[in-house]
Amino acid sequence: MKEIVNFIKKNGIGQLKQDVNLKNYTTYKVGGTAKVLVYPKDVNKLILLLEKLNKENVNYKVLGFGSNVIFSDKTYDGVLIKLDCFDDVKINDTVITAGAGVSLVKLSYAALKAGLTGLEFASGIPGSVGGAVFMNAGAYKSDMGYIVSEIKVLTPELEVKTLYNKDLNYKYRSSFLKHNPNYICLEATIVLRHGDKALIKELMETRRQKRLMTQPLEYPSAGSVFRNPEGEFAGKLIEDCKLKGFNIGGAKVSEKHANFIINSGNAKASDVRNLIMYVHDTVKDKTGYDLKIEQEFVNWE
Repeated sequence: MKEIVNFIKKNGIGQLKQDVNLKNYTTYKVGGTAKVLVYPKDVNKLILLLEKLNKENVNYKVLGFGSNVIFSDKTYDGVLIKLDCFDDVKINDTVITAGAGVSLVKLSYAALKAGLTGLEFASGIPGSVGGAVFMNAGAYKSDMGYIVSEIKVLTPELEVKTLYNKDLNYKYRSSFLKHNPNYICLEATIVLRHGDKALIKELMETRRQKRLMTQPLEYPSAGSVFRNPEGEFAGKLIEDCKLKGFNIGGAKVSEKHANFIINSGNAKASDVRNLIMYVHDTVKDKTGYDLKIEQEFVNWE
């Protein structure tokens, strides 16, 4: 890894951090350490870095805001790449072009300021544009698949390419990128509609108040743990299994919303994972529903 660190410094790839605590980079506030974390300055520096990592056969992962990943308690012996420098936002009439590192929450408020409707669902999703495009983030019966017209990606061959909505195979909490993680989202083009600013603001505020009342936002979590099965609610199934408040170590099923698992104190990543699997298995045994886990487990091998 020393050679990679020297390469990053020598070639001015971008800001470099070593031996970082992953608790500071995930919304669960759990995980071990990562040997190297780097913020590439631009796409050319990103390509240069990936060429080197591929040549040296070094593990790497592009990390957004850490709102849907659970790193193990072990050391991640590879390079984490954050695209925070990909933060340009351009608004042209009803079309928004946003870099992968842009906050989805901030983008929803930029849309409000511009009097554009269609992104209100994202005002409470604590992820990046790149992460949201990757997992097809959504809420309130809408998601990125409804508003993304095209994205720029870096292909596994390290070529910049445009993928259109029809190429992205958007489904509920799924996309082409999720099944092809070697493609890296660089930016997204989002098409909205003109709307009434007052009505947009009112809707976002109403939903914010609802989240405060119904979700355990005062604790570290990663939002909904399980996808809702067709015609059912994961939270209701978990509640019916009498699992509200159940805990393993510092990880606990929220008493406010059963489809949230919270870090109630000093949870370890293993506590969170073990609790997720316990809830999954209990619901399957008692109801027959095989709940799909929304979070991604990293470095558990």
